[in-house]
Amino acid sequence: MTLMLDVGYLPKHALFISAVERGFFKAEGIDLTVMPGSGSTNTVTSVVTGKVDAGWADFGATVTAQGRGAKVKQVNLLQARSAYAVVGLAGTGIKGWADLRGKTVATEGGGAMAAMWPFAMHKLGLKKSDVNVVSAASASKIPGLLAGQWDANLALYVSDQPAIDALGRKAFVLKWSDLGIDLYGNGIVVSDKKLKSDPEQVRRFNRAMQKGYLWACQHPADAAKDFQKEVSGYEAKTITLAIHAQCGLNRGTGKSENQFGFMDDVGTQKSIDVARRFLGLNPESKLTPKDVYSNSYLEPLRSNETIKVP
Repeated sequence: MTLMLDVGYLPKHALFISAVERGFFKAEGIDLTVMPGSGSTNTVTSVVTGKVDAGWADFGATVTAQGRGAKVKQVNLLQARSAYAVVGLAGTGIKGWADLRGKTVATEGGGAMAAMWPFAMHKLGLKKSDVNVVSAASASKIPGLLAGQWDANLALYVSDQPAIDALGRKAFVLKWSDLGIDLYGNGIVVSDKKLKSDPEQVRRFNRAMQKGYLWACQHPADAAKDFQKEVSGYEAKTITLAIHAQCGLNRGTGKSENQFGFMDDVGTQKSIDVARRFLGLNPESKLTPKDVYSNSYLEPLRSNETIKVP
């Protein structure tokens, strides 16, 4: 099987690499190849077209694609909470949300965070003109931050905080979840065609992914070593920081809080509503939670369950 990530290899992906390296997929009879991605929307498209068997993609991006006719489903919500944040360099005068007034933040022009930023501003009681938003390519966001071109980035803190740490600097992180914007994060996307043709393989894939992912959360130092074998250029402390941040998003807040990977109608409907309001989902779309996700390919596994290597 093939799994495409959301973006190119980053320390936050160490859990996937380690799950393969430690034999969790082999134990389920699966030879898994993990591939870099180029954005969640492209990952979903690759799943739809059959280029890959499964994808690791943003829940909101998946919902929006489904509203446009993509025949896919979220089948494993590994990241029960979103990692959306404002991230910048510590010691530059921004310590809390109120300090953003009059500042400049950078983000990818077509990204979900840029589209949803007005929602965050509304929560803060700020006007659009109170914070200057500039467009920047993903690769230029941290260099621009270091050069003082802007004051902060709209970013996934599981990516940018470790990247700043890797440069020997400390970051401040303002999590959108602290504003009450607490949405589903990334999960596993599989095509409807795949679910129909080989549902048992998807179940075995999910079983391996669940156990391998949680094992990496419980053994971050070992998972960091596994990642270093595949991807060079990152110190162990940077990778473990990313793992800890990623694993902090495992547990949701709703009905499925204690069932790792499971989704529910309430959380899914919240994502649909946000996609309608901010992400371009047609307001007339008839999309329902049942169309978006399925827990049928998962087995109950508590987030704190002790996992052993096969």
